[in-house]
Amino acid sequence: MTIHKKLTAATAASVLAMSSLFAAVPALSAPDAPGKAVSEKAQSNGKGHGQGKGHGWGKGGNPKNAKEVSLQILGTSDLHTNFVNYDYYQDKVSNSLGLAKTGVLIEQAREENSNTLLFDNGDLIQGTPFGGYKVSVDALEDDELHPAYAALESLDFDASTLGNHEFNFGLDYLDNALEEAPFPVLNANVYDAETGENRFNPYTIIDKKVVDGKGKEHTIQVGVIGVVAPQIMKWDRANLEGKVTTEDAVESVEKFLPEVEAAGADVVVVLSHSGMGDETHDIGEEDITYQLTEVEGVDAIITGHNHDVFPGSYSELANVDQEKGLINGTPVVMPGKFGSHLGVIDLTLEKKGKNWTVTDEQAELRAIDATTDEVAEEVVEAVKEAHEGTIEYVRSPVGETTAPINSYFSLVQDDPSIQIVNNAQSWYVEQQRTGTANADLPLLSAAAPFKAGGRNGGDYYTNIATDQIAIKNVADLYVFDNTVFALKLTGADLKEWLEMSAGQFLQVDPAATGEQQLINPDFRTYNFDVIDGVTYEIDITQPAKYDADGNTVNETASRIQNLSYAGEAVAADQEFLVVTNNYRASGNFPGVRNATETIDYAYENRQVIQDYMEELGTIDPSADGNWSFAPLTGDPSLVFETSAAAQSLIPADSGISYLEAAANGFAKYGITIE
Repeated sequence: MTIHKKLTAATAASVLAMSSLFAAVPALSAPDAPGKAVSEKAQSNGKGHGQGKGHGWGKGGNPKNAKEVSLQILGTSDLHTNFVNYDYYQDKVSNSLGLAKTGVLIEQAREENSNTLLFDNGDLIQGTPFGGYKVSVDALEDDELHPAYAALESLDFDASTLGNHEFNFGLDYLDNALEEAPFPVLNANVYDAETGENRFNPYTIIDKKVVDGKGKEHTIQVGVIGVVAPQIMKWDRANLEGKVTTEDAVESVEKFLPEVEAAGADVVVVLSHSGMGDETHDIGEEDITYQLTEVEGVDAIITGHNHDVFPGSYSELANVDQEKGLINGTPVVMPGKFGSHLGVIDLTLEKKGKNWTVTDEQAELRAIDATTDEVAEEVVEAVKEAHEGTIEYVRSPVGETTAPINSYFSLVQDDPSIQIVNNAQSWYVEQQRTGTANADLPLLSAAAPFKAGGRNGGDYYTNIATDQIAIKNVADLYVFDNTVFALKLTGADLKEWLEMSAGQFLQVDPAATGEQQLINPDFRTYNFDVIDGVTYEIDITQPAKYDADGNTVNETASRIQNLSYAGEAVAADQEFLVVTNNYRASGNFPGVRNATETIDYAYENRQVIQDYMEELGTIDPSADGNWSFAPLTGDPSLVFETSAAAQSLIPADSGISYLEAAANGFAKYGITIE
């Protein structure tokens, strides 16, 4: 397809140089004081959007009304360098992921309707060993097209936005990756800290040629705005502090909407790398897509970040139409993760005078076919060199293990997959702190089960067989590109940190007779920190003190019992040095936020694990049992879900038993706590 970009005023020097395909957009100063974030759209359903059933056209893209145009907007999100249908951690083909699989759906959608635009919603260049390979092994050169953008170019993407993980490798790396991007890469709410101007292009205008029901050609101007969760300033503080600032994503969209409309946009699409959120808007919050659906002038939204699906999830929110894929009358798609789904938004447009009006809309998700090997070969070819290099890289040996290592039961017992990470982190910092003021402090280490199912499905677990350990296995243990930090804090802070982590569990009634779920599905497994070096019990008969966001919900609750160091009860004023990562160190966890000193070692956690394994040669993957559930009276029936594949790997004397199969590759298990 031919896309013509409408030129506006000259782009300021601080905005990245773009190719001739880019729309030159003025770099503006940071927003003024915030105004009202939400319009009347939720009540009025926006600018006359039709509520009749159906699209107004067939799947072939032919409007029933000859004066109408059917515009199809396709979207992907959270690809995380999954371009080929290949699992680098398991080192095998996987037809449940990959842009090459999504590409089949994209080609089919274009055959149905030639009036099509294709966008990506970010979290593109990080996520598997493929991303790390292009950083540290076959480093991206100046003027080299990043294979992530080559993959998108092979499918003729029209634009994309920045996700939070685009910032993981620093601004210099990101700038280098964007320089050769063959289409606009947008962001409207990240600003240069020195100049106060937009650090990236906030929007673009696409002059899209379309054909109506009579076969007559028209040009529709489509404005596209991109935003990211402002929390990048916490998650990647070491890379971003002093260099950029962020503004509220909703207010940033509202700021640029008048400018986009003034530039001639007939349709406005927002690429929101933000979760869905709820009906309440707090300025600067992470998840705001719901609020964007209430903003007058936004015609369609592609969102993500949550790795969830819409239509499908979020029925609990007000004004959600799952059948038509609308929220507050606005079509929205959240297309899963790793290329699992293609988002499809169909807009019916009718020209009234000189203006185009949206008269009907529909949003849906299409799942990739995991039962076949069919792929879009152009994607595979576009990343062939980096893909093959990544496979060779991840097969490099680093050590051996005397027993299998998996994370199937990491949420219900002290687990070897976490123990190895904590051992490696302690080993590394013990060497680094020699001769420092903190050399004699008790050293602890915090790690969480990063791959433990949850929203990522029943096959998303660490699973390493006995024998040789390769780099792919290290990446399977530690999937994020984090760096090592250490925090100096007190025993009181340590307890609050653990109280937050204990939110992983639902409160149970030991006297109840029916089944009780043990795991809190709203609590992210990567927030279930196990802190090694101390011993403690978790009393799940108590309510959680904090909710999943770290807000106090039960002030007097105390789940953490018998917290001890070296056999002695931890004193409230006792000082500790706790090893963790940049994500946790810069976050808002209770206890963590009270740290009196933060030490940045500027070294990757994953590399620490690799160094540790190479140092030892042979790993004995056994957990030290430093935490457990407090004993329960009665005989409650406690159940939880983990992978169906874990049935044959239940640890002896664990009190865990297999019960029955469940959906999405999971199975239900029981656990007895004595």
